Amino acid sequence: MNFHTEEPIHVQLAGVEKWYNELNVLKGMDLQAERGEFIAVVGKSGCGKSTLLRLVAGLEQSSSGFIYMDQKPLKSLNKHARIMFQDGRLLPWKRVIDNIRIGLPGEWKGKATEALENVGLGDKKKEWPNNLSGGQRQRVALARALVHDPELLLLDEPLGALDAFTRMEMQGLIESLWQQKKFTSILVTHDVEEAVALADRVILIESGMIMMNQEIPLARPRQRTQPAFSMYLEMIMDRIMNRMPKKNYIVEQNYQMS
Repeated sequence: MNFHTEEPIHVQLAGVEKWYNELNVLKGMDLQAERGEFIAVVGKSGCGKSTLLRLVAGLEQSSSGFIYMDQKPLKSLNKHARIMFQDGRLLPWKRVIDNIRIGLPGEWKGKATEALENVGLGDKKKEWPNNLSGGQRQRVALARALVHDPELLLLDEPLGALDAFTRMEMQGLIESLWQQKKFTSILVTHDVEEAVALADRVILIESGMIMMNQEIPLARPRQRTQPAFSMYLEMIMDRIMNRMPKKNYIVEQNYQMS
């Protein structure tokens, strides 16, 4: 996928700062995402990743600078976006199908059922959330986010509490639905391997500033055992850990996207 086009920028941050009293969390941040792009944001705890996501969602307002959706300033809750959190945030007193229908106008049943089928849980619509596994609850949370057909999906460590196998299954599901529905996505994660597996670009934040903006030009589905995948993973980890690179980073043309 080539993002060097004449298409208008879908999401843009221009000089965004965020202060909490005397604490400067984000410092003059500039970032652009084109429509349909998948961006992953990584960095150590406390660097400002989740704050960035809340600002783009319109859950908080920036202290200075501007956030634009399709060149229009974002001044309140971002109606074009849905956000998915680590804990799913399902309502335990509502059955699965009723968690999905929240906010849906009119005749909702068909759309809610389709959303559950898209995440492989069509047979769980009458279950209570507490009867589901952690992975199943996150599938419900993903369906609840996507049932509104958002232009922008924001993912705040949504897979952080899952076991390794379930996490990889969910990564594949998110990638598949992103490719089908063509929404723009911004993923915040501590897992650099997850970032390289899913993202078109990986953004590294340090102390509230963007210190790396790395395109990942690998064909999909990505093979984690291929040398180019390992190279990008090592490159980003070296930068996060402030390690000297062990070798020059050279990507073989065979592993790049055409």
